[in-house]
Amino acid sequence: MSLRDTQRGFSAGVLSDDVAAIRARIRPGRFGAERHLQIYRNNVYASLTDALAAIYPVVARLVGDDCFRGCGHQYVRQAPPTSGNLHDFGERFADFLASFEPVRTLAYLPDVANLEWQWHRAFHAADAPALALDILAKVAPEQYAALHFRLHPSAQLVASEFPLLRIWQANQLNADTDDVVDLSEGGVQLLIARRDIRVEIEALDGGEYALLRAFARGQSFADAVVAANAAQAQFDLPASLRQRVLDQTIVGFNSN
Repeated sequence: MSLRDTQRGFSAGVLSDDVAAIRARIRPGRFGAERHLQIYRNNVYASLTDALAAIYPVVARLVGDDCFRGCGHQYVRQAPPTSGNLHDFGERFADFLASFEPVRTLAYLPDVANLEWQWHRAFHAADAPALALDILAKVAPEQYAALHFRLHPSAQLVASEFPLLRIWQANQLNADTDDVVDLSEGGVQLLIARRDIRVEIEALDGGEYALLRAFARGQSFADAVVAANAAQAQFDLPASLRQRVLDQTIVGFNSN
């Protein structure tokens, strides 16, 4: 058996109950192959579940530790790590929660998980140099329509039919424990971005969310403006554009 086959067999034995491919490679001792792998498996599952809890602390607080560990173990089985970078693990947790029967009654939970994943992405995103307003001012007005603006790598956009920001705020460690969130408060559209070394979450109005979402999708400035105006009457485009350049949500543009 090659080293690669041994590694694959060991991975299969740890992340599932399939020990056939690796049984012969485990030296007999006090325990059999299955027991040896079970000990290692327990440690791996515990470590990966701890990693999920670090990324999704609000989800963990909402469902409780026991339920979260059960969620985590099932998620590891269904979506084991595919990258050597542990920061990549957990990307599909929101989708998993949407179909995980024990938490199906918490309809807002997948959106909370998505918010926490986007926060995680923003925190670990690459940096980018700021865009100077004077560079943008040099663009001829007739060229604006064809521009494609680029968002900072940390900028993430999240929309939900639930009061997602209130849920997130109410479940921070320093939050008022008496704070009760009314789910009928309505939905939100959020921008998550890293400012220096701090990740911030900001509620957006409909026009600005539509504008930034269009930029994130690679649409032209002209198409983004149409989307923003359709989402919000009397949208203040110049003010929004200026602010997002100044706070480095927008960090570049090209005319291709």
